[in-house]
Amino acid sequence: MALVTLDLDAPAFARRSTNLADPRLGAATVACSDDFFADMQRMLDPAEPVFIPGKYDTHGKWMDGWESRRKRGPGNDWCIVKLARAGQIYGVEIDTRHFTGNYPPGASLEACCSEADIPGADSEWAPLLPAMPLAGNSRHYHAIDNSQAWTHVRLSIYPDGGIARLRVYGRPSVDFSRHGAEVDFAAAINGASIVAANNEHFGLANSLLLPGRGANMGDGWETRRRREPGNDWVIIALAAPALIERVEVDTAHFKGNYPDSCSLQAARMSGGTEQSLITQSMFWPELLAPQKLHMDAEHHFASIAMGPITHVRFNIFPDGGVSRLRLFGKAAT
Repeated sequence: MALVTLDLDAPAFARRSTNLADPRLGAATVACSDDFFADMQRMLDPAEPVFIPGKYDTHGKWMDGWESRRKRGPGNDWCIVKLARAGQIYGVEIDTRHFTGNYPPGASLEACCSEADIPGADSEWAPLLPAMPLAGNSRHYHAIDNSQAWTHVRLSIYPDGGIARLRVYGRPSVDFSRHGAEVDFAAAINGASIVAANNEHFGLANSLLLPGRGANMGDGWETRRRREPGNDWVIIALAAPALIERVEVDTAHFKGNYPDSCSLQAARMSGGTEQSLITQSMFWPELLAPQKLHMDAEHHFASIAMGPITHVRFNIFPDGGVSRLRLFGKAAT
């Protein structure tokens, strides 16, 4: 997997919400009008798009994204994405990086609810984003003002061309009252999200919330080498208020750069800004006392008994990389 970099110019919904179109969570492209030049599934790749000079396949220049052929008749091209889980959509990113003379001049987005992988012809599509102009080799962010939960989105491009990446940011809809067994309340697919992190130089904090073990050292949260006193940290909003019973910390692939130890602080919060949560988190009580970590290993800990919580501060000492964090427990009533 290529290194995913943090876009400092991205709006808050893109930096801190779950990408419901992430194939690592289960999203997939299920239909399109045409993907002659570049397979539609590439458009959902979580890695940054790349351009490889001189790389061609049997259809022409290889491009990292979805690309349709040149349209010679009326109409426009489209692609349907089944989201990883039904959820509310906060915003969308339409990325045309590396598409210069072959990007679409415009695009729009619709959504629907369907139990089928491919929505039927009778499905009702609701407009989420009207046709908006696109520029080549650019990232386009648009906020979505809609409170309904959707299962599919349809990206329409006008009239044809290539899109490097589509990311659909939002919050998964989960009914925790129906879960009798324990739940991972730090999982992105369940609705957990990153509030803030003090440093994401080598790897994004969002990676902590992904399923499975990391694919490589680039698939985790990793900070720069600390050259001053203190420690690194990340604040996570849990999927729902919960009683946490056990903790898993996975340092998969981190060998010469794993943290020496870690701890967790936690609290039940209602409201608050990012900055206020950062300040208050320094004084939250411990959910997990400092624990020694080891390279490339899964660590299992019992949490300290605490009432319902909504947020945790994950501290690593002094710095380094962690692949995944899991917080198992039961929903608070």
